[in-house]
Amino acid sequence: MAEGSGSSQGGVLCSFCSRRAVLSRRSSGLHLCREHFVQDFERRVAETVEVGGMIEEGERIAVALSGGKDSTALLLSLQGILDGRNVELVAVTVDEGIAGYRDDTITAARQLCSRVGVEQVIVSFREEFGYDLDEMVGGKRAAPCTYCGVFRKNALNRTAKLLHADRVATGHNLDDEAQTVMMNYLKGDYERLMRFRPSSARAGLVPRIKPLRDMPEKEIALYCMVSGAFFPSRECPYAYLSLRADVREMMNRLECLFPGVKRSTVDGFEKIVGQASGSGPRMGVCRQCGEPCVEGLCKACELLNGLKNG
Repeated sequence: MAEGSGSSQGGVLCSFCSRRAVLSRRSSGLHLCREHFVQDFERRVAETVEVGGMIEEGERIAVALSGGKDSTALLLSLQGILDGRNVELVAVTVDEGIAGYRDDTITAARQLCSRVGVEQVIVSFREEFGYDLDEMVGGKRAAPCTYCGVFRKNALNRTAKLLHADRVATGHNLDDEAQTVMMNYLKGDYERLMRFRPSSARAGLVPRIKPLRDMPEKEIALYCMVSGAFFPSRECPYAYLSLRADVREMMNRLECLFPGVKRSTVDGFEKIVGQASGSGPRMGVCRQCGEPCVEGLCKACELLNGLKNG
């Protein structure tokens, strides 16, 4: 049996029917079979979308699909809750160029799109910027995740504009949100912390939405498994080099000791945001590529210039 916030052994029955439960939530004492778990999962995603005003009728949504469990659950759940509505989904897969890792997940993403009948567009770092990620980080001091994050966001935004998408949906989950808040607390990065909050539309930036932001990572993995879309893959070979890896381990340990700490971390941040004044840094236009940025040169061009200059 899988965990939501707890698990038990043996044939525990669903709280709503006589079928065997696949999930038990320690916090609520609720047990869910496969069918009721899928219904509950998609209901909660739909509620997040509805309460956040994330998707409107007639919109085209670019779904960031890496082929991992989070983006797989994102595409499947959106297709489920938007069925019958006048909303178009198109998957955007970014190939960073990580040898021995990304090829497998791209194959999984392609198979998923074929299965659900969603158009897929694949863009690569090499095509967009002239380098694979492996080439970018070879012998460099900057952490691989710095290059990857900056260039992936840039490629997603540019591709979404070319596709005339109204919004970009990403698979960030509750664990991701809590980790990001804690990372910026630890670094004392107030500006980045404020940029992390939901913001109004800004010229040149396709608005981003996070339909899975309230869903725990474990439940996302279970949703993929019971939906027959789970694709086991290795963790990114660069992941261990990031601060996030240590913060993730710390937050998981705290969650085991004090259930609900991830949720309270995010809730606490949102309370702070609610009391903060201003609308964040003013956006300008990069003098080199024309993409939105805070200063005269966007981070992508800054890193790219460093690569070109050796």
